[in-house]
Amino acid sequence: MTTFVLVHGAWHGSWAWDSVVPLLYAAGMQTLTPDLGIDAGSGLHDHARTVVAALDTVGAQDDVVLVGHSYGGLVVREAADARPDVVGHVVLVDGWAGADGSSLFSLAPEALVTALRAAAGDGDQIPAPPPAAFGIVDPDAAADLAIRMTPQPLRTFTEPTRLRGAVDGIAGTAIYCRPQVYPFERFGEAVGYRTLAVDGPHNVMLTHPQDLAGMLLDAHSFSAKKCDV
Repeated sequence: MTTFVLVHGAWHGSWAWDSVVPLLYAAGMQTLTPDLGIDAGSGLHDHARTVVAALDTVGAQDDVVLVGHSYGGLVVREAADARPDVVGHVVLVDGWAGADGSSLFSLAPEALVTALRAAAGDGDQIPAPPPAAFGIVDPDAAADLAIRMTPQPLRTFTEPTRLRGAVDGIAGTAIYCRPQVYPFERFGEAVGYRTLAVDGPHNVMLTHPQDLAGMLLDAHSFSAKKCDV
């Protein structure tokens, strides 16, 4: 049995995968969609532990594909590093990723870091940006997204990842959205992942779920073929 563990990005929740999950089920896959939570004091390590806990519920014989969207890319790589015997493939979807010690703020352009710190002000949470920042421009879809999004703990963007190197032995695919807003293709290449392009906005799982589901299944198939060699 193959299980896709789908990890959402900043300001979002497990609901971000609602349109993708049925498509994976239709292909005979199982899914887990852990919610990272929005506790103001949470950091990246807390979120990685949440994903590790989800991985620990998967059957010992299951083939696991661990998927992280955006900020979730950093989270899944730390979680995979902690459970390299469980995760068979890591997939980044427009995901931030880097070496040990990387954080979102260390990878992001200075202008973005400055803007996010300014948005947080003297607080410990960053308010959600407008839906257009995620490429959601349809009025109805934007209104729905604006209601669902929640503030993001500032610490999740400043806390550096802790990687022992085990994640480097796990096959990976970096799916990046075109046109690119940030260099997600380069992030994927830098950590040794195969890179694939999808035409769509940053929140491609909301706007093009069929396309994304197909690419996730392709990543699983690619990994399985490599294992057979």
